[in-house]
Amino acid sequence: MTVKIGCIVEGKSEVESVPILIRRVLENCYPELDVGIPRPIRISRSKVVKVGELERAVELAARNIRRQGAIFIILDSDDDCPAQLGPELLHRASQTRSDLLIAVVLAKHEFEAWFLAAAASLGGQKGLNNDIYPPNDPEAIRDAKGWLSQQMERNRTYRETRDQPALATLFDIEQARRADSFDKCYRDIVRLLDELRKTSGLTSEQT
Repeated sequence: MTVKIGCIVEGKSEVESVPILIRRVLENCYPELDVGIPRPIRISRSKVVKVGELERAVELAARNIRRQGAIFIILDSDDDCPAQLGPELLHRASQTRSDLLIAVVLAKHEFEAWFLAAAASLGGQKGLNNDIYPPNDPEAIRDAKGWLSQQMERNRTYRETRDQPALATLFDIEQARRADSFDKCYRDIVRLLDELRKTSGLTSEQT
């Protein structure tokens, strides 16, 4: 039985990166589970906080998964506190579709902060210098994209649409979990997959 995860994301690059991330966790934790991921729905950061906009995106995601499966919402927190905004968005999404599994993850500041946490695993990849080391507090850096550009070889800069999906394929997930917001992201993906595994009829003896 195929189960589906409908994703709601902010940027063009996350349309490619988020399914990659989910599939990496899937392959590691539940490789026997057949998961379909329709093309993610984009909603701008300025719209998501407006009443009605997130709700419309959730309804569209529900239609894309034919009301079977889960919805995964992932956004940059920018200057908002993830611990405050995240539960607010989850409440709104859950009120819209209380019949579906839903998770909301906010990357502290931006998605790329997770690459900073796993920087040691990315040396020599996609134009990055061979020897790069994670900053002491990756999520405290406001411009993670700029930090990555500074770690690149001469005449190269970080380009989100090109580099984010590529690095999402390569970064060490366990290293990235030192960033609190990515640890939550990882745990939420695992939780959704575990619940979907149960609803798909797979038993522990089959895993």
